Amino acid sequence: MRLHRTLRSRSLPRLLGTLLLVTAAGFAGTGAAPAAAPAAPAAPSAAPAVRPLGAVVPAPSSVRAGGAPYAITGRTHIRADSGAARQVGSYLAGLLRPSTGYPLPVTGGSHGGRGDITLTLSPRERGLGDEGYRLVSSARGVTITAEKTAGLFHGVQTLRQQLPAAVEAKRRQPGPWQVAGGTVTDVPRYAYRGAMLDVSRHFFTVQQVERYIDELALYKINKLHLHLSDDQGWRIAISSWPKLATYGGTTEVGGGKGGYYTKADYREIVRYAASRHLDVIPEIDLPSHTNAALASYPQLNCDGVAPPLYTGTDVGFSSLCVPKPVTYDFVDDAVRELAALTPGRYLHIGGDEAHSTSQADYNAFMDKAKAIVGKYGKKVEGWHQITAAAPSKGEVAQYWGYDATGAAERAQVVDAAKKGTGLVLSPADRAYLDMKYTADTKLGLDWAGLVSVERSYDWNPATYLAGAPAGSVLGVEAPLWSETLTTSEDIDYMAFPRLPGIAELGWSPQSTHDWAAYRTRLAAQAPRWDALGIGYYRSPQVDWPAQR
Repeated sequence: MRLHRTLRSRSLPRLLGTLLLVTAAGFAGTGAAPAAAPAAPAAPSAAPAVRPLGAVVPAPSSVRAGGAPYAITGRTHIRADSGAARQVGSYLAGLLRPSTGYPLPVTGGSHGGRGDITLTLSPRERGLGDEGYRLVSSARGVTITAEKTAGLFHGVQTLRQQLPAAVEAKRRQPGPWQVAGGTVTDVPRYAYRGAMLDVSRHFFTVQQVERYIDELALYKINKLHLHLSDDQGWRIAISSWPKLATYGGTTEVGGGKGGYYTKADYREIVRYAASRHLDVIPEIDLPSHTNAALASYPQLNCDGVAPPLYTGTDVGFSSLCVPKPVTYDFVDDAVRELAALTPGRYLHIGGDEAHSTSQADYNAFMDKAKAIVGKYGKKVEGWHQITAAAPSKGEVAQYWGYDATGAAERAQVVDAAKKGTGLVLSPADRAYLDMKYTADTKLGLDWAGLVSVERSYDWNPATYLAGAPAGSVLGVEAPLWSETLTTSEDIDYMAFPRLPGIAELGWSPQSTHDWAAYRTRLAAQAPRWDALGIGYYRSPQVDWPAQR
């Protein structure tokens, strides 16, 4: 996904849509008002205006504003009508208690008293599906209703963004804590809304991954793709091949100490992600990007000689030995153990940049590797080069091409989609979060070009791959490669403010897509990021509020 190095200027298409939200002028005023930091509580006269209903990211499907606003007070209860709803209620209470200073007890019952927040699971709420919700706000209270628990959780993220940004603070703030009156009815455009974190080029701890999960959840992302192996490091313990982690995981780009996840660590990531309604999609990149594995076990090499560990950033030079039977023993064991740890339906097998593998060997390898994934009850996901081999049932190809991708390669992907392969779109010159914003950006790469905030947002997944059936597009994903990233601060700077735009492309209907309106809503997120400690790139394309 990182080979080409072309750089060129671009014209930015403008996609027209109907704005479901408030006027840009009124919204810009609310974006500047909330306190950005918890250190010094604002005076009562500086209390934030009530944020217009629906002025959130991603944009909701339907907003009907009206009526008096709701206010959280010291008497507010969070009421939940079931055990699953109560878990969401406890999460919400945990978010709100530090900044409001209110007890916010979580209690049973679906009929809240005046001033309460009520979370209701109702199979009778037809049309909301697995992840949709309805939020009704009035002076009497707020009610969030959904068919499934994920919908309640997403509704809570909308409620959270409707509140002043200071609600994210870790100590008490002055308030008031108001939510505009009206009704939001909201369902996602796509079922697959992902983000990828490369933990192979540089290793990130469980705590760092969980921090990123919390950031993803705020924008209704529901898939975390973990890139667990590459030339520079193998990051997941495999009991039947222990040296993969204990030796292959001991370095990273630049020669750092690396690291790996024990099975208990990985289970914790999966558990934490599930508590935020994200599925983890693990990736073992095959047959290339395998130097860490080849260095760990000489028998995986055709000549039986292990190469040294690698700390550079070149790609495409490594390959498993396709003719050797031991190669498939290795793949079978790794897939079997990883599948047993992963409750989600997908297992990603990479398949990109196999420049040291002949096409015949590549196809032969993929036939066997895909069968192994299916053997252990998972569906195959891979980078779009896997469409060169025979497809497997339910297969998903992740398209990472960009403007310079040749017509033949695009046609291969489109043809596969016409035959039933699902598509997840991650165009490198729009969705790759590790691409530099400008030539002066200190972090990141530029082989796919410079990716501004507007360029990252301003495209339509439904029409991006001309000729692909609309139903073949399962959703979008924002990959973040870590060749130049070593800290959570680095992750934040490259992800924000582009990640929310990719999230909106995955969630919001095309009719809401409008750069001018989006940039206003995006600017209003800045005080929230300040309160959360998220350092972001202050793109000149966005009129950010002054920092306080």
